[in-house]
Amino acid sequence: MTKSAIKTAIFPVAGLGTRFLPATKATPKELLPVIDTPLIQYAIDEAREAGIEKLIFVNHPSKSAIERHIRHDAELHSTLNERGKGDIAEDLHRAAIHEGEQEIVFVMQEEPLGLGHAVLCARDEVLPGAVAVILPDDLMLGEPGCLTQMAQAYAKTKAGHMVAAMDVDQERVSSYGVLDATHTDGPLTFAKGMVEKPKPEEAPSTKAVVGRYVLDGSIFDDLAVQEPGAGGEIQLTDAIAAGIERVGLVGFSFSGRRFDCGSKQGMLAATLTLASEDPDYADVLAEFCGNLGGTRSAA
Repeated sequence: MTKSAIKTAIFPVAGLGTRFLPATKATPKELLPVIDTPLIQYAIDEAREAGIEKLIFVNHPSKSAIERHIRHDAELHSTLNERGKGDIAEDLHRAAIHEGEQEIVFVMQEEPLGLGHAVLCARDEVLPGAVAVILPDDLMLGEPGCLTQMAQAYAKTKAGHMVAAMDVDQERVSSYGVLDATHTDGPLTFAKGMVEKPKPEEAPSTKAVVGRYVLDGSIFDDLAVQEPGAGGEIQLTDAIAAGIERVGLVGFSFSGRRFDCGSKQGMLAATLTLASEDPDYADVLAEFCGNLGGTRSAA
């Protein structure tokens, strides 16, 4: 039997973004731009492409700017048109989520109790069936989008939990949840377990979980009884692991590029990559690279 479509996506956006302070003191990290597009916009567009009907943002009361970005601003739209900036107004109109297109819900995570707790906060709002979780910090670039690829693969596999996965260097596994793999089938890695942030010498594989998940609805029951794990937080990976024997787990190796924009290095890499693909920035990059080459020669 073909699984029903994934109708709900959860966006955990309550984090304080401490690695980007002072930039995130007043601006949510999800609104930091890669050139001129905020991280959250890439995540929203990915969900839309995948046919998501309901978008749930697990937010913090201090980050109201996220909701302002997401919703259509009729006053700003009118002002831009009056000032002859209709092209910009139209771009903003297309980016915003409008009533009748997708349903938007904001729920609050008052305390930073972990990713698993953030997902659990959305429990009362999800539509029936499997649910997607999108971490905007992880910028996934590819066509089709990562979530679309996962949704297509999920409909054909018997596993109830699917996670985006990629190979990482052994010394970096302690930054990720890591799959305890049993076998692979094309882009699918079937797993009997998952370990959160293992020491390199104790990691069961180098197949790391990154910021896209498609989860069986039973995840909420497992999260509700999940004890704190690494860092004293409710870990989503621990709850996924708890349900493996019942629903199964598979990692999906997506086609595309992933940038860890929760780090400054990842944000810079994403910005430079997109700039290098846009002819509008060719002169700037050429000048910078030329100056860099000269500096190296002088050294």
